[in-house]
Amino acid sequence: MITVLGHKSPDTDATGSPIIWAWYLNEIRKTPARAIIQGTTNTEAAWMLNRWERDMPEIVTDLGAGDQVVICDTNNPAELPATINDAEILEIIDHHMLVGGLKTRAPINITIRPLACTATIMHDLIGDDLAAAPEWVKGVMLTCILSDTLEFRSPTTTPHDRAIAEKLAGELGLNIADYAAEMFAAKSDVSAFSDEELLRMDSKEFDLDGKKLRVSVLETTAPKLLLDRKDGLLAAMPGVLSADGADQVLLFVVDILNEEATLLVPNDEVKRIAEASFDATVEGDTVVLPGIMSRKKQIIPALKL
Repeated sequence: MITVLGHKSPDTDATGSPIIWAWYLNEIRKTPARAIIQGTTNTEAAWMLNRWERDMPEIVTDLGAGDQVVICDTNNPAELPATINDAEILEIIDHHMLVGGLKTRAPINITIRPLACTATIMHDLIGDDLAAAPEWVKGVMLTCILSDTLEFRSPTTTPHDRAIAEKLAGELGLNIADYAAEMFAAKSDVSAFSDEELLRMDSKEFDLDGKKLRVSVLETTAPKLLLDRKDGLLAAMPGVLSADGADQVLLFVVDILNEEATLLVPNDEVKRIAEASFDATVEGDTVVLPGIMSRKKQIIPALKL
């Protein structure tokens, strides 16, 4: 049985892409496979699974020696189970920068393309076999692409991502604007999550000149609901830092509709990082960053001390 998994703190793409590829392995390649996730999904991913009548994948945080795995939506060992190099990695499908550190037992297929979404890459890899796919496979693909591109607002969006999304929506008889509005409404409803859970919900670790940063992004069409919780989020940061062994948490609340991010500024070091990285002037415990939408393309590459 092949295990297909994405990164920790699973967002929509890291939840949906393993499900898509497990379908492909089972139904097209005739190879038994299962999709797993490494933690609780965000509300948008949960909405996607409900919308397309899919079960929530099992949460698995460890792998056994020799387990066969396909890795989706990451190639970073820090975002994978600690035992990943004890497993037998069969394939990697990703759209992030190459990090290094993974070990394979033999040559494998690695597909890393400069597209906005892993599901776009999978669409291309599956090719003509997608004609045999049930509607839910195309629906999950579409949801992943619209999520990762923020309905084409993100600077990571390529013409190919948009073309594939429009093709899938046409085949499913869906209006993209209406469908994306439902997705983003689900993503914005985070009332059931604690402050600590929000800080980890869509979060990646990043080393900046020896500083271990947890870079968290909350994408929403209702930023006020999150910013009204600012005091609680700031108060929760030291506990998250202590538990995770990180030096700082950078939490960006991304306003999808107004195309800007608000960074929470808990201390002087985050203030220095914000001013050095984004040519911003910080006054108080937040700073608005116009045009900042993408962690991958606009936040992580810009970070400096």
